[in-house]
Amino acid sequence: MSEHPTSSLDDVVHQRVRLGILAVSKQARRVEFTFLRGTLGLTAGNLSQHLAVLEKAGLVTIDKGYEGKRARTWIELTKAGRKALNDEIAALKTLIHQLEGPAVPAGRDGQAAPLPGTTPAPG
Repeated sequence: MSEHPTSSLDDVVHQRVRLGILAVSKQARRVEFTFLRGTLGLTAGNLSQHLAVLEKAGLVTIDKGYEGKRARTWIELTKAGRKALNDEIAALKTLIHQLEGPAVPAGRDGQAAPLPGTTPAPG
């Protein structure tokens, strides 16, 4: 029996804010910190914590510099970050396909028959 699609979800990537960071970052070559903060509705501290997790995992690079006299922080997906996001999207598509697939036939009692390898819910 194959694994359930949820077993392919990556805890680092799947967290809502980090998934948002990766998704927004994929749409641009690089994205500025304040744009991410505003787009995702986060505080600077919260965004910084999630970026640190993604950077430690090697999924983004963080580049600090200046634009004119203003300090700026830019975030860019790494090759591993692009792959992790693509893998996450593929796992989610598989899960959605499974959930939206044909209905599981009902048993004699009118309840859905359990999937192979599962125990029926108490009735």
